[in-house]
Amino acid sequence: MAGDSVRAKNGSMVAYDGRMAFKKLSGGGEGIRGMVTRRLTGEQMVMMEVKGEGTCFFADRASEISLVSLHGDKLYVESSNLLCTDGGLRTGTSFTGLRGGASGNGLFTTTVEGTGQAAIMSDGVAVVLRVTPQYPLSVDPGAYVAHQGNLQQHLQSGVNFRTIMGEGGGEAFQMRFEGDGLVYVQPSERNTVGGDV
Repeated sequence: MAGDSVRAKNGSMVAYDGRMAFKKLSGGGEGIRGMVTRRLTGEQMVMMEVKGEGTCFFADRASEISLVSLHGDKLYVESSNLLCTDGGLRTGTSFTGLRGGASGNGLFTTTVEGTGQAAIMSDGVAVVLRVTPQYPLSVDPGAYVAHQGNLQQHLQSGVNFRTIMGEGGGEAFQMRFEGDGLVYVQPSERNTVGGDV
């Protein structure tokens, strides 16, 4: 950093050189309105602002880290998977509906938008999958980390009579992405509501 700022998950600094200042941000860095919105939506995110000169290193739970470049577009990411962003990027919340409920993360997700970079975390190296109008993508909700681009998402169910009888294939729900963009998945699965069906 050369006098600029970064927003990072509170407590995620593991080392730095040079001169740095750390300040806890309320509401995920979105002020009082953001704090109230995050409390109401359950999409909790405690961030800190880091300013200074030098190099600052961030980590959390030995997770793999991927850098996502944004060029005026929006990244949708689970708050638990967001490590840090350039200081000029804006964060917010977005309603995800049943997709969030099936993934076990709630009905809302975090958005990051603007121009700059965001660092996302995954359990294992994140796999970046391209979605095009000709090639839609289905993802296990427990492996979903983030997505960006002009994508529509739907929750699809694989529940049928065989599932109810205990003969199902073990993949009760999937997230289907259609349009044009990128989806980030991790090579492991969180426990989800759909995973127990």
